[in-house]
Parts: sequence; C-alpha cells; structure tokens
Amino acid sequence: MSDLITNNEIMNEFHIEGGYPLSGTIKVSGAKNAALKLMAASLLTDEEVLLGNVPLIEDVFIMADVLRSLGAFVEIGKNTVLIKANDLNNCTAPYNLVNKMRASILVMGPLLAKIGRTKVAMPGGCKIGLRKIDFHIKGLEALGAEISLEHGFIDAKSKQLKGSSIQLDFPSVGATENLLMAAVLAEGVTEVKNAAREPELVDLANFLNHLGAKIEGAGTSNLKIQGVKKLGGGKYSIIADRIEAGTFLVAGALAGKDLIISDFKPQTLSIVIEKLNEVGVSLQVETDSVKVSKAQSIISSNIVTLPYPGFPTDLQGFFMTLLSLSNGQSIITENVFENRFLLAKELNKMGAKIRINGHRALVNGVKSLKGNLVESPDLRGGAALVVASLVAEGETRVLNIDHIDRGYENLSEKFNNIGAQIKRIDRKEKKNNKYSQTLNQSFLERVSE
Repeated sequence: MSDLITNNEIMNEFHIEGGYPLSGTIKVSGAKNAALKLMAASLLTDEEVLLGNVPLIEDVFIMADVLRSLGAFVEIGKNTVLIKANDLNNCTAPYNLVNKMRASILVMGPLLAKIGRTKVAMPGGCKIGLRKIDFHIKGLEALGAEISLEHGFIDAKSKQLKGSSIQLDFPSVGATENLLMAAVLAEGVTEVKNAAREPELVDLANFLNHLGAKIEGAGTSNLKIQGVKKLGGGKYSIIADRIEAGTFLVAGALAGKDLIISDFKPQTLSIVIEKLNEVGVSLQVETDSVKVSKAQSIISSNIVTLPYPGFPTDLQGFFMTLLSLSNGQSIITENVFENRFLLAKELNKMGAKIRINGHRALVNGVKSLKGNLVESPDLRGGAALVVASLVAEGETRVLNIDHIDRGYENLSEKFNNIGAQIKRIDRKEKKNNKYSQTLNQSFLERVSE
C-alpha cells in the first residue's frame, strides 16, 4: 500500500480485486449531463414536467435541492423527476448547493427569462480547471441582462431579454445551454454562433421544442431561437449517457469477454469507437449497443481532446488508463481542462509510467498494474481508477468515491453484475437521497393519454 492519505478513515471507498473477466450485458443509464440541464430548463414553464430515464445520482439530488430552494416543486421517483415551477419565490441559488456542482449555474438563463432576476453563487464541482464563466456573462449581457459580480455571487437582472446575435469565442457547452434557455422566452430572434454541438445540448433543444420553444440548428455550430411568450408542460425521456458508455467500453477493452454495452447510441461516441479500433480493440457495433472483448495487445496511440465531435475530455482519463497498458509510448494532449491530469499521480501509484508536461501527458506502456491505495481526484478520474483496478494485480482501495457517486448510478453494482469483484465500504453516513415510490399518479395518467 502507498503512503496513508489524509482522513482516509472517514472516506467512503471501494475495495476491488482485479483480474476477473467482465461478461454479460451492462445497461447505460440516462445522461448526467443532460438530466441536470433539463431539470434547470423546467424552470421556464409554469406547467408540470415529467422527466424520464433520469439517473439517480448525487448531482441530480443536488439540482433538485437547488430548484426547491428557488420555490419549485420537485419530486424524484424511480428514474423520474416531476417538476412544477409555477410559484418561484426566490431568485438566489444558495452557495452551499451551487458550490457542490458546476451545473447549478444553468439556472441563470431560465431565471432571467422567467422572472427577470437571478443571484447565483460562483459555481463549484470537480477541481479540474478554471472553467471561466465569462462566456455566460457576455452572452447574457448581449441579450440585455445587467450583471455584476459581488461577494462571490453573480447578480443579474433584466426587465425583458431581447434577441441578439452572439458569437462565442469558444464553443462552451455551459454558455451555449444558458444562452439557449434564456433566449427561448426573449423577445425576437437570437442567433448563437460557434455554439457547442454536444448530444446533450441537442437533447436540451429537443426538450424545449417539445414544450413549445422554437429552436433550429441544434447539433450544428449555429443556433437560431425564435422567442415565445410561454412554454407548456409534458413528459420527456432523457438520452443515454455516452460518457458512462465510454467508461464501460474501456473496461471491456481491458477485461471484457463478449461484454455487451446496451441502450445507447454508438454514433454519439464515433471518435471514441474509432480510437478503440485504432489501438487494437475489436468491437461489434449495432444500432443501440456495442459488443467488446479484451484486446490481445494495446497499441500505443495519441489522444487530443477537443469539443464535440472531437475526443471528449470526460473520457481522456479512461484512455490514459488504457494506454498505460499499451506496447509503447503515447501522448495525450488536454485542450479543454488544464487540471484533468490529476489522475496520473494515482495511476503511477499502481505502476503506470506517466509524465506530465504542461497540457500533455507522456504515457509509457507497462505490462501490468498493481493494486494499491489510491484516491479519486474527481468524478471521471475516480471512475478511471475503478477501471484500472479491475485489471490490476491484487486488491486496490479507491478512496473518496463520493466523487464517483456524483455521476454514476450504482457503478459498483453494475460492474459486479458482469463479473467484477467490488466491495463498497461506507465509512461516513450517506445522505438520505431516497426517491418517492408514488409519483403524482394523476399527472402520469394525463401525460400518458
């Protein structure tokens, strides 16, 4: 075991025994990065909204608390969330909630559009980089908002947002989403140029259009939004989580035996699947699933993260893990978040040979990884350590798994169901994030008609 990690006695952790093959079928949950945005967007309407295929993860419960703090009614059922925001009585998203999750900043656009005022604490979340909010602020100001930064809060107000032409300096996903939601109820037409193109953003646009918005161009770099006076309600099923799917694909590349990853759209991971083929992984791609088996040998390769449709930064750590076991030297270039290499230190404890040089990581392949005591540096880094542990020799203890709980629904159970040996140890009390078994039956009956 490595040197003791501070306060590990109060960290929840995984004990993982490596070397077991993964086989069977593993189902992909709903997308974290879509669920949180659609929950925020539900503030735009006074009508009831029922979201389906929602992953029951920590970030969803935090977002629910953010919406409740603003006066919205939120009830969480089994992979469903019912929201009604017809009586918003507060425009301030509290620091203690926003500090836990970056996506909380996405209530800014809906609140400005709906009630003309918002006060949001500077966002928190994983410490993977600066993730500046300049793009959000400049874009909302272009729509007519007056914004000031005071005492750790973003204070914004507007009597009526008005459509505008906005050119983003960088295709920021969060900024594009905030502007999209704000523009839906703005007067006139808004154009967002150099917009983000992620599938989760397309899902947000589809959801808003389902409620009565008029959005064109989602999935391209140019969005056009014709403002409407109000939105309606309804039910909507969230897309599958392509990052979770990518997590399982890499696990299968390292330890799979005819492992099937199901219930997602492989085209959302086209560049990832191409890269897996390039490094020697054999895949059988179907319409809504992929079969993968352990590669006989991992070929070294280079990875460059870029906004969609480029290689996703959220999967960079998993490929760092994969390439750690390659037959040569690989170079990973991180162009999105400057602190995304925190994982390297933990993988090196397991015998990897990774050297960081600015925004590049030089990965020299080794024959095997060895179990050790490691700590999740962030959400995706923690999950990548779990994947590394599945193929490491002996036992690995992964500390601080609360990071992983923020974005993965029952990750240890899913892996254990396909052959992994993971034991969860809860050393501190988990929050009571139980869902309601009886979700507004009358509404369910109405929307199913």
